Amino acid sequence: MRIVEVREKTVSIASPIANAYIDFSKMTCSVVAVVTDVVRDGRPVIGYGFNSNGRYGQGALMRERFLPRLAEAAPETLIDEANGNLDPFAIWATLMTNEKPGGHGERSVAVGTIDMAMWDAVAKIAGVPLYRLLADRYGNGAAPDDQVWVYAAGGYYYPGKDHKQLQDEFRSYRDRGYQVCKMKVGAVPLEEDIARIEAALEIVGDGQNLAVDVNGRFDLDTAIRFGEAIRPYNLFWYEEVGDPLDYALQAELGRHYDGPMATGENLFSHQDARNLLRFGGMHPERDWLQFDCALSYGLVEYLRTLEVLREEGWSSRRVVPHGGHQMSLNIAAGLHLGGNESYPDVFKPFGGFADGIAVEDGYVRLPDVPGIGFEAKSELYALMQTLTEDISPRTIAA
Repeated sequence: MRIVEVREKTVSIASPIANAYIDFSKMTCSVVAVVTDVVRDGRPVIGYGFNSNGRYGQGALMRERFLPRLAEAAPETLIDEANGNLDPFAIWATLMTNEKPGGHGERSVAVGTIDMAMWDAVAKIAGVPLYRLLADRYGNGAAPDDQVWVYAAGGYYYPGKDHKQLQDEFRSYRDRGYQVCKMKVGAVPLEEDIARIEAALEIVGDGQNLAVDVNGRFDLDTAIRFGEAIRPYNLFWYEEVGDPLDYALQAELGRHYDGPMATGENLFSHQDARNLLRFGGMHPERDWLQFDCALSYGLVEYLRTLEVLREEGWSSRRVVPHGGHQMSLNIAAGLHLGGNESYPDVFKPFGGFADGIAVEDGYVRLPDVPGIGFEAKSELYALMQTLTEDISPRTIAA
């Protein structure tokens, strides 16, 4: 058993949408394929992965540092003999050879993307969906969840988008089975955002059906002022209000705003997660954590992050990952997280879940497909196959 090669390419996910901090007019994404010499049903096992939106493609880092390390490693050092499979932990350690601690920037995305493809291959070699493999290995004897709570992320700023278009968007999400919807705020004056929130509430009803996301734009005074303005609406959460590493701001805001808050999507290591829980003033019974494995060194590191949560007295059910992708959905089901983000209409074909599986009362089920389940999402799988369309058992043998 060995990894034959790893392929990557950059694809565009550009669109005219914007949040309070960035626009997505030039956004890219890396797609990775891990080709193995294992054959199942007459075809080589290939694991696929990609990075979450909001961080650009990482091809240069992969080509210059991480993939050469993998290619130079002795194949036997990357095998999990006990399970007769590839060893994601040994592979992760190989990728991170000669990397200094700290500096969890773009490299965490590059490694996380490769790691996703490795776990897809591991579950395919085992012949089971990833969520079942995770529950069996790391679920402490508990079965995986048979459905996962999801919310619809949208409400972006868009040129010419008025309140009616925002309402039409949220009405569409509700019609498709979502209960909670999320919208972007912070890019326009407070009065304009409050009008947008009230327009959204006309569609979703109770404030517990609406979350708002600042994408780190506010300073402390603005954060407090905005929090005071939205308090009467009793919103589902108030997300990533200030810079993600400004734990003092987060802690001080928590002394003024007593509603649920959410953050963590731009923290990329278990050490940063620990600092947030120790110094960010977050409440384990009220607040939400949004760590995204695809941006934070992958599932190998994510397991360390979940251990930090346990050490700090948090339940995994308070974690609802950012990213809206199937990898996080598998982790949520297999490791009993609180839910998962969903992008019903943006970042296609990477957003959304398996074809033909509807959201029902805010919950979605997972396909019974070995691996992460990309093969059950036809548009995404077609894109992924462009990396490997020339691969066959004959070419592997050669």
